[in-house]
Amino acid sequence: MLRIITDFDGPIMNVSERYYRAYLFCLREVRYPDQSVNPLSKPEFWALKRSQIPERQIGQISGLNEIQAEKFSQLRKRTVHTMPYLVYDTPIPGAIDTLKRIRQAKVDLAVMTMRRVRELEDALGRYDLAQFFPLSRQFCLSNDYVKTADVKDKPLLMQRALTQLPAVEETWMIGDTEADIVAAKTHGIK
Repeated sequence: MLRIITDFDGPIMNVSERYYRAYLFCLREVRYPDQSVNPLSKPEFWALKRSQIPERQIGQISGLNEIQAEKFSQLRKRTVHTMPYLVYDTPIPGAIDTLKRIRQAKVDLAVMTMRRVRELEDALGRYDLAQFFPLSRQFCLSNDYVKTADVKDKPLLMQRALTQLPAVEETWMIGDTEADIVAAKTHGIK
């Protein structure tokens, strides 16, 4: 039997609106009251994100000084994964149909994400995605987990998944980040 372990944000959920709204909020919060800043358009912002431009540099490109850019980066880290912003995530067009086809093909499907339990449960419930990922096929961070770095934490999630799931002939990983690649390669997953 084939098993697919998929990341959630990116392959299934479109996070672009959440990230962009958090960017705008942090820019407004950090700028001085009379300071003029230059908010990037959503396509400009995402071009920088895809090019892996650091948050501080995105802040500076938007008109913040170095000190403000550091505050911007810290605020963004505290903000972007909070419930008020997670509600902006929506399924990628075609993702639900693809999940249905995978299920019809009798492929064992699991989700592995850096979201916390409450964050994953909310999204699964909002879009009826739990039908594809029963509790035994959900691998995420506990609500009180202290993150270190995704490339360190995601391989630990993969280890937990491989330990808890029954053995199969072949396992594939679907993901869109360096952490997904590291997690798969660390454990010999395609």
